[in-house]
Amino acid sequence: MTMKHALSVTKLKKMKQDGNPISVLTAYDYPSAKLAEEAGIDVLLVGDSLGNVVLGYDTTIPVTLDDMVYHSRAVARGAANTFIVADLPFATYRLGQEATLRNAARLMQEGGVQAVKMEGGADLAEEIGTLVRSGIPVMGHIGLTPQSINQIGSYKVHGKMPEEISRLIEDAKALEKAGVFALVLELVTDQVAAQITRELSIPTIGIGAGASCDGQVLVYHDLLQYASPYRAKKFVKTYADIGTTVRQAIGEFVQEVKNRSFPLEEHSFSSGQASSSVPVYGGGSAEKKEHASR
Repeated sequence: MTMKHALSVTKLKKMKQDGNPISVLTAYDYPSAKLAEEAGIDVLLVGDSLGNVVLGYDTTIPVTLDDMVYHSRAVARGAANTFIVADLPFATYRLGQEATLRNAARLMQEGGVQAVKMEGGADLAEEIGTLVRSGIPVMGHIGLTPQSINQIGSYKVHGKMPEEISRLIEDAKALEKAGVFALVLELVTDQVAAQITRELSIPTIGIGAGASCDGQVLVYHDLLQYASPYRAKKFVKTYADIGTTVRQAIGEFVQEVKNRSFPLEEHSFSSGQASSSVPVYGGGSAEKKEHASR
């Protein structure tokens, strides 16, 4: 397998200039991050969407900074050669520049990520500027902002009404001026996303924002249909149905335990058995195997 090298803020901007689309995927743990890196993903996002797809919340609002640090650490261990962005969760910014800087710094220092993401428009300019001047790269996020769901009321598409279009464009330009290195456009109409992409020098990353964006992001569990029940979304393409595979495999295990067809002799050990060349824990490190044998 060819060793990949992590991108950087400057390399991401050059990808836009060169017309090289940017692939982004969420990840919340070590194995998903490792698999995504091996598959060649450009950027990993430790999204606060982990509240919905991993922690079982109805919204992202209950996700804490401790949650984000914990999951970011795991992702960083799994994808050491990939550029990783982590969401600043609800109520960890818009607190004033000093508090926002403290929370963002903690997420970077303890979480091991290379950048943070913040939801919101021009109102965040001062806080974003403080982070950028302090050496913290920031990815912006406009359109649907899930942390504001209790205020906006629904997961609706943005950019249909003239005043809404003007505000999206103004917010995008304000965020670029504040120093964000990239901008997520979520559930924004194709036409508005295309206009913003043309008018900004930084990359736009779309999710439900059409094909004109400089890159695309999907949620890991949506891409793999790894959920129960799975709720189909218009802007998502499912590339594999892992949920059904997992459910069927576990169901088969349950049945084999019940009918005593597992374990077989080949899965068992006896006192008179010669040492096997098959490791007790396949694929693990020598240290793990030594620990397991104690």
